[in-house]
Amino acid sequence: MTAAEEKPARLISGPGMLLVWFYGVMVVGAVSRSAFQISTEFDRAPLAYTLSAVAGVVYGFITYTLIRGGETARRAAQVCCAAELVGVLIVGTWTLVDSSAFPDATVWSDYGMGYIFIPVLLPLSAMYWLRKAPAHRGA
Repeated sequence: MTAAEEKPARLISGPGMLLVWFYGVMVVGAVSRSAFQISTEFDRAPLAYTLSAVAGVVYGFITYTLIRGGETARRAAQVCCAAELVGVLIVGTWTLVDSSAFPDATVWSDYGMGYIFIPVLLPLSAMYWLRKAPAHRGA
């Protein structure tokens, strides 16, 4: 079998399927919450609601790349997971240091405490899985 005939590894096999499920739940949670808040009370906390919307988009892209599979998708997911983790750490720290900056919580506030800390644990788990998942499989 030539390299051209090798199929890209599915990133959603084994623990990857659980990651897709968690990311899917986070997409629904972040996007629905931010859509409601942006449409009904955006002037109350525009930064918080915008950050929640951004989180939802990032979760959606990561979910897509995990389902898509392949080496390019793996690299894109790794970059997005790293960016997600940086965002969670920055926003989480910011909300602890200056809570007045966020009159309402974001998905990433207090390191995701409102989401049972899934926002901080999920990118760590995903980056670990993406490093350990097999890169190629045969036909």
